[in-house]
Amino acid sequence: MLFKFPKDDKNFSWTSHSKTKMLQYRISEQKIKTVLKNPSRKEEGVAPKTAAVMMRHDTPKRKEEIWAMYQELSQKLKGESRKLRVISVWRYPGVSPIGKAIPIPQDILDELTNMI
Repeated sequence: MLFKFPKDDKNFSWTSHSKTKMLQYRISEQKIKTVLKNPSRKEEGVAPKTAAVMMRHDTPKRKEEIWAMYQELSQKLKGESRKLRVISVWRYPGVSPIGKAIPIPQDILDELTNMI
């Protein structure tokens, strides 16, 4: 299966970190856009001025969540859409605890702290 990297457009900006993690976790651009537009849950991100959203992605064999951390680059104006920078994406096996710290794998957390 070939992986198609997402391109920046008027609504989304993708970091190289998010593209790498999409490839690692085999998450498509369309799946991330679906999570961003219709999340099951929204939490405050670990980086300043960021948010993280989650959508359940359960199959008969496994339970998991798909998370995306983003930053708003522009506010939504009348007749226009907002622009989001997708910072990171990941899969979380199982069910994450509600209202607690976002369950970010340690390797991703290390990369994010090095980026900031």
